[in-house]
Amino acid sequence: MTVEQPLRARALKLAAVPLLLAGLAACASPGFKADVSRFQAQLPAPAGETFAVVADDPALAGGLEFATYADLVEKQMERLGYKQAEPGQASLLVRFDYGIDNGREKVRTTDTGFYDPFWDPWYRGYYRSRFYRPRGLWGYGFYDPWFGGPEVRSYTVYTSDIDLKIDRAGSGERLFEGRAQAVSTSNRLQHLVPNLVEAMFVDFPGNSGETLRITIKPEETKVKRVGS
Repeated sequence: MTVEQPLRARALKLAAVPLLLAGLAACASPGFKADVSRFQAQLPAPAGETFAVVADDPALAGGLEFATYADLVEKQMERLGYKQAEPGQASLLVRFDYGIDNGREKVRTTDTGFYDPFWDPWYRGYYRSRFYRPRGLWGYGFYDPWFGGPEVRSYTVYTSDIDLKIDRAGSGERLFEGRAQAVSTSNRLQHLVPNLVEAMFVDFPGNSGETLRITIKPEETKVKRVGS
């Protein structure tokens, strides 16, 4: 084997890396999945009803972030036919809350079944540091798809949720309670909350006591009853 052959083989491997990553991205199933549970006691029809979205957690009241997410809820309520009003004049108070936990570590091990005959420490360092770096250069959460042995991947998952409650303003009677919850590798509320709000209002108000798994995609929304 000439000196040029290993170099040529290494160049081919490096050229294949973007193609591999593109293939993995194409095979991934895009979509935001949320479990939505809803309970209602005869939510009134939109005709003649007004609403106001308020913070269920007083610490969020008046915040710009809360106002951004509350606007999403307001648009969904208006889409249903309810009319927005000031809190002191609305017939329905929509109490809204959102949050995310601190995350938890998960470890997954799979057998890759590949072997790299031209593997060396330099290539290991380049490939792992350039494309897979969630825990540091030599952390155990890395693998070379051309190198034999099992893949051990460590990553953090977060649980986010929103709560929505609707009360009769005059009497305080509870008319609706709902929660949408999702587990993801993202902790960006700017991405998570809009999707959770959209999931909450799929087939709203839904069947009381039923939990649905709702998948939101760019062009379609799929609904699946949890456990079915």
